[in-house]
Amino acid sequence: MISINLTLSILLYAIATGLLLKQWLSAKTGPNKLKLPLYIASVAVIFHAFTLMAVTFTAQGVDIGFFSALTFTAWLMATLLVIASFSQPIGCLGLLVYPFALVTLIFRGFSDQHHVLTDALAPGLQTHILFSLLAYSILSIAVAQAILLYIQDKYLHNKHPAGFLQSLPALETMQILLFRIIALGVIALSISLLSGFIYLDDMFAQHLVHKTILSLIAWAVFVVLLVGHYKFGWRGKIAIRWSLTGFTLLMLAYFGSKFVIELVLH
Repeated sequence: MISINLTLSILLYAIATGLLLKQWLSAKTGPNKLKLPLYIASVAVIFHAFTLMAVTFTAQGVDIGFFSALTFTAWLMATLLVIASFSQPIGCLGLLVYPFALVTLIFRGFSDQHHVLTDALAPGLQTHILFSLLAYSILSIAVAQAILLYIQDKYLHNKHPAGFLQSLPALETMQILLFRIIALGVIALSISLLSGFIYLDDMFAQHLVHKTILSLIAWAVFVVLLVGHYKFGWRGKIAIRWSLTGFTLLMLAYFGSKFVIELVLH
């Protein structure tokens, strides 16, 4: 069943990505044509969820290894995107999110790396982990939105908008969506950091200090960006640079340190 769910989710993500890519290259497209890949992606995240349940909650305990965490984050990103796409014009972000989910599933399927927790986590730590992954997922979508915004702005300035971009909302609407997503991600990241300081014994312990410092710097970067936007009107390339900087710091904080500790240092 694991292999069937895994294969189906990979296949469906690939089909949804292919349809979005075809529409990107097409001169004739519209919002209605984004519905089919969205429906396919909706089914993909369901099979992805079944796969996660099987590989994460094992008989030995909960697997929070590098690839399991990465796959869970990708599923969370895809799920949030699918849900939001039914009410917001951001379905085209699947061009970045769905391939990422597909790749993480492939790595999870072929990797034998695990980090199994045999003891049950306290509710406070569960809250910390959940909001950490939620923050990474939301802010990852924000970065995908920032990249799309950059492409849209570049094409509009060159006066050669691609067919796919013609179906997007106005540039100002896309920027409003970007900062709403970032604000939501900052809230989740704030809860994650606060719960960490409350429920972890020492957030600055040797094995956590780099994660804590990088996360705090990333949080500060996103907060400064929000303040700069709402007070000084920051947008465009400035917003994109700050978004990418904060995202990079956040990814290094969790997945960078997790990669070194689990895959390099074993």
